Amino acid sequence: MAQANILFTSLRLGSTTIPNRIGMSAMTRNRAAKGSIPTELMQEYYVQRATSGVGFIVSEQVAISSQGSQWEDLPGMWTDEQLGHSGRTSHPDAALQKASGEPVYGPSAIAARGGKFRFLPGEPGYVVPTPIPNPRTIIAQYKHAALNAKRAGFDGVELHAASGLLISQFLDSKANQRTDEWGGSPVNRVRFALETLDALREVWGKDVSLKISPANGTNDVGMPLEETIATFGYLLKEVDTRGLAYVSIVRYNAQKDAVYDGKPRGTPHDVLATYAPFLSNTNLFANGGVTPTEAVSLLSATEPRVDGVFFGAPFIAHPDLPQRISQGKPLDNALKFAYLYDKLEEDWTVGYTDYPRAI
Repeated sequence: MAQANILFTSLRLGSTTIPNRIGMSAMTRNRAAKGSIPTELMQEYYVQRATSGVGFIVSEQVAISSQGSQWEDLPGMWTDEQLGHSGRTSHPDAALQKASGEPVYGPSAIAARGGKFRFLPGEPGYVVPTPIPNPRTIIAQYKHAALNAKRAGFDGVELHAASGLLISQFLDSKANQRTDEWGGSPVNRVRFALETLDALREVWGKDVSLKISPANGTNDVGMPLEETIATFGYLLKEVDTRGLAYVSIVRYNAQKDAVYDGKPRGTPHDVLATYAPFLSNTNLFANGGVTPTEAVSLLSATEPRVDGVFFGAPFIAHPDLPQRISQGKPLDNALKFAYLYDKLEEDWTVGYTDYPRAI
């Protein structure tokens, strides 16, 4: 595994130098207590992996408000990370959503297809959302959550603009059909993401990052290829001027793509090769199904330039993943996890409303 040495070189991310290029990706687990309060079990889970030699860890999605919480036991950051808001993929009958006293919001009054809220009677799907009257009220919630994250002792925040949640809904012309300054063109649809990043930078400076998934159709988002490249290309061109710690780009995965009316929803294309040229000043992390062998190849290649990699599922099966990679040990728990994951594969085709509690 001598070639793996490239994975174990240091890298500067914002104001922090990480010891290697291995990141643990955010993975929703639904382990918070009532009221979205983190638990000792969650602490144990992260401590196990933090002591494995990992370069850095991005926590599971942390909701910025109870109104924008899609899952029943998602941790929250709205009272005294990856920051997220589910937008139109929330449900009005979910406990946290009801407690907020607010409707389900989205960019426009367009429901996402699919959904399966198994913790609600009848397993309902997604609903038609209420268009957000003033998106800057939500941006203020992101900023408030970022302030709470800083007080809690985090090292930075990652803005969740992937997986068909609120930020990606604004980016997407099928979900966002507004005619004001927030929609109608790539420049306007990108505005919500950029103003949110700017609000986070007011709190964290350069310790802000961004996660996007331009190719995936999760939660019923996805545009034609030319429009996708125009939108995300403009977004990353603007992001590259803002001095972020990194951008994480999730690659297309046909197995996880949502299927509607018998057709995959995503827009398959090589996201690393397509969008890396827009990031000359920002670290780029590859995310989505990366294997250790492939990670070495990605970091060794000149084009596209990749500065680090995220692993997700392998960290679930192997808390000691970095040690195993460095010592050339097999990932022999992966088959056990793959068996469990395959049994739950159907859930990925209808959205993240029932993310596997077993993991």
